[in-house]
Amino acid sequence: YKSVVQALGNAFGNYHSEPYVQLQGDDRTGEALDGEWLHINGREWKEIRQVLIYAFIYQGVPSWDKTDGVVTLHVPEQPPIESRLTEGDNKRTLCAIARLVNENGSIRVERINQYFRGQEEMDRAFGWGFRWSRGSK
Repeated sequence: YKSVVQALGNAFGNYHSEPYVQLQGDDRTGEALDGEWLHINGREWKEIRQVLIYAFIYQGVPSWDKTDGVVTLHVPEQPPIESRLTEGDNKRTLCAIARLVNENGSIRVERINQYFRGQEEMDRAFGWGFRWSRGSK
């Protein structure tokens, strides 16, 4: 089972059934005090092969240096992992931040911090084969 969980297209996922990943909220403005949270159902980790954490600027001119974006990963039994989204290529609207990989039931975190022109380019880089179409909120 493959799925995309993102606010764009209202694809918020589901915590209790496949894909066992759910996005809480959509902070388009950056004004939400608590930001956005992506919850992964650890009880179903055995059903998950990998999760790619990414951020996407979907409207206007991308300007990562002005987003003041910070992504913090909280993985059980590991210290928090923080990535700041201020050093990206402003011509690329999407940042693949990290990948969580299921290795025999354990969670291996790969830092990626690579910027792409969009979902299709990122998809090709990771070899998933999703069909992408333009979306709007």
